[in-house]
Amino acid sequence: MKMYQVDAFSSSLFKGNPAAVIVTNDWLDDSLMQQIALENNLSETAFVKKIDAENYQIRWFSPLTEVDFCGHATLASSYVLFSDYTTLKTIKFHVKNLGVFVVHQEQDGKIRMNFPVRKATEIHDYPDLLQQALHFPIQRVYLNTQAYIVEYEHAEQVLAEQPDLQLLAQFGKLRTAITAPASGFDIAITALAEKQTAYDCISRYFAPGIGIAEDPVTGSIHTAIAPLWAEKLGKNQITAYQASQRGGTLYCEILGDRIEISGEARLYMTAELHVI
Repeated sequence: MKMYQVDAFSSSLFKGNPAAVIVTNDWLDDSLMQQIALENNLSETAFVKKIDAENYQIRWFSPLTEVDFCGHATLASSYVLFSDYTTLKTIKFHVKNLGVFVVHQEQDGKIRMNFPVRKATEIHDYPDLLQQALHFPIQRVYLNTQAYIVEYEHAEQVLAEQPDLQLLAQFGKLRTAITAPASGFDIAITALAEKQTAYDCISRYFAPGIGIAEDPVTGSIHTAIAPLWAEKLGKNQITAYQASQRGGTLYCEILGDRIEISGEARLYMTAELHVI
């Protein structure tokens, strides 16, 4: 069985978020998929079931559990499919509970993915545990089905934060993101990033409750973060930087209740699994 490992949301190797991708004609047993994901020990391993050259089903597994949505592993899977499985430039992923993701490969190599917006709502009654786990003054807290999204005043605070992961793990499958505007700190962010880019916002993302201490780059949470900053900044196109140690860039465009997130990817490895 062939497996790919792809660095997603990066134009070069060893940055972005690595994801494993396995393309099959039939689903493997759930327990086997979970064991493979645990063995890979990446943020996510994606399993893609081919319907035809244009249509696919996709599932994602962290080292500890199946997750309902993963953006970077969708990007990695799209990269693999466009490279080795279809000559089409547009494909569709059929996703349980989330509908159809239309994905397009641009001429410049970027992959553009159409997702539902997963709106986050501001909350005022949030757990004290959240403030205990973080070390900078909280400006606002938002919540969607995936995560608490904590807004800081300055990008420097996002970069400097060292959260108490044991406390954040107590939220279980509910993750935690921190974010701030990039304005006034573009030079420092650009020094971390791969390209000279004007960024609108910066973020980091922690999911210790599902076996991911800090996720390098998270497409799914930007279906909430990008619309937040789009509203704050009065613009529909948001360029976001996720400031993990590896780092990655997400190009986002809000289209009503949908969002298109684009990024680049690079193949790191192909491997042969001996599991069947």
